[in-house]
Amino acid sequence: MRIGFIGLGNMGGPMAMHILEAGHTLTVYDTRREVASGHLAKGARWAESPRAVAAASEIVFTSLPGPKEVESVALGEGGILQGAEPGTAYIDLSTNSPTLIRHICEVFREKGVQVLDAPVSGGPIGAQQATLAVMVGGDAAVYQRVKPVLDAIGNKVTHVGAIGCGAIAKLVHNMIGICQQVILAEGFTLGVKAGVDPEALRQAVMGGAVGQGLMLNYMLPNVVFKGDFDTVRFALKLARKDIGLATALGREIDVPLKVASVVEQDHIEALARGWGERDSTVPFALQEERAGVKVRK
Repeated sequence: MRIGFIGLGNMGGPMAMHILEAGHTLTVYDTRREVASGHLAKGARWAESPRAVAAASEIVFTSLPGPKEVESVALGEGGILQGAEPGTAYIDLSTNSPTLIRHICEVFREKGVQVLDAPVSGGPIGAQQATLAVMVGGDAAVYQRVKPVLDAIGNKVTHVGAIGCGAIAKLVHNMIGICQQVILAEGFTLGVKAGVDPEALRQAVMGGAVGQGLMLNYMLPNVVFKGDFDTVRFALKLARKDIGLATALGREIDVPLKVASVVEQDHIEALARGWGERDSTVPFALQEERAGVKVRK
């Protein structure tokens, strides 16, 4: 297929190379021509603008820093919209705004150009090894048509819903990961200051429920998605006791635990509602109440 790729940075560069190596005809553009030298050496063609990339391609990819750059490249002067022919597919691999990609989809649809949002996760190493997770939002038929190309850049390609859903899934993923770093920092500073060797602590956490992915792999699908907070696997009152002991240790040895303290307050609120004998996942219902939505399959 005739593929266009715009944005050859740490993520885009390796992804574009995998597409080229998969046997597709590749046209590339970046604001820095020198980053395309490896692609050009292997047979890719250089274009002088995103518009020129689109004009030469059946499928156009962008891998850009953020919404501002995506909007400019997609809709701006000399952009993809001006060069794309009806029937072209435009796929944004960036971590982008769901609202923006939905707007772009509406504008492109008027010209007969199909749009998918397909943000990726796995970092530069995943991009280099073609082991990225690709979270695709948009028309299912378009997704099936372009999936063989997406398979060249990642081994975990999934369709997660309508246009914008890929971006939403990626933002949720990154939010959880970024927040997880903070609670890991709290936990490991607490453990090490209290006297545990860092590697021994890592091994202990890895061997426990957290390291085994209990929440994602079991509790979410089998408890939260079913709203089954009354089948007690580990009682809320015991979870409140445990986090209370941890925050007490933090106060004892002067380790600030901001996130843990907020979570402890949720457990106290749940206890005040008389939920002590329910499952320890029941504080999930407090957030559902605040958000005005229930997370049910």
